[in-house]
Amino acid sequence: MRILFVGDVVGRPGRNAVAALLPQLRNELRLDMTIVNGENAAGGAGLTADIAREIHDAGADVITNGNHVWDQRQFMKDIDALEYCIRPINLAPANPGRGWVISNDVLVINAIGRVFMAPNVDDPFRAVDGILESLADRAPQVKIVDWHAEATSEKIAIGWHLDGRVSAVVGSHTHVPTADARVLPRGTAHVTDTGMVGPRDSVLGVDAAIIVRRYVDGMPHRFEVASGPVQFNSVLIDVDEKSGLARSIERVDRLFGEA
Repeated sequence: MRILFVGDVVGRPGRNAVAALLPQLRNELRLDMTIVNGENAAGGAGLTADIAREIHDAGADVITNGNHVWDQRQFMKDIDALEYCIRPINLAPANPGRGWVISNDVLVINAIGRVFMAPNVDDPFRAVDGILESLADRAPQVKIVDWHAEATSEKIAIGWHLDGRVSAVVGSHTHVPTADARVLPRGTAHVTDTGMVGPRDSVLGVDAAIIVRRYVDGMPHRFEVASGPVQFNSVLIDVDEKSGLARSIERVDRLFGEA
């Protein structure tokens, strides 16, 4: 099974790149499934039902989220009706939505880190262990975890924790692609961060001048998604459907728009 995981989509530029490139990549790479992190797709902060449908229509089988999942407040009311959208599994139980879904005979889990990020959420290690234990033999062999976290140590550690028990642990959140994609010794594909689908000439997708000014003068400034060519960062995971273990993981990076 060939699965493409696409990094955090940032605003309209990111959505335009997904709409243009994802259908092409599904054919070019002979994909069986696509997972897209959409937590920054609405103006760089959060997700809406309409935008989720737009990304789904472009070819995303599952849309994951992260710490910005409720930035668009209406989405708290909409997520339950969107069967292909999930939010971090280790948010408090009162949160709407769910943290996992089975799609195309693949279990997709979304979890969020605590180090430098969301200290008040439940333990992500125990949360992922819990769903694996509760599903047990009812879970499909192929299992993908979107690991939305900040600290590289925490992001790498959960890969080792889950090695041999899931097909892949793919990092999201930092918007900066890492060069460490590999299959761990027991068969779990891992990458610390996939990157983003957002303007290349920016600071994490935001207009660079705004972020620089914020650091220089120490004052708050309204964030605006940058413009220009869009970097499309993703990873392709090849999984043995019988064992559920990864054969390979490789970066798939493209540039959309004029360079």
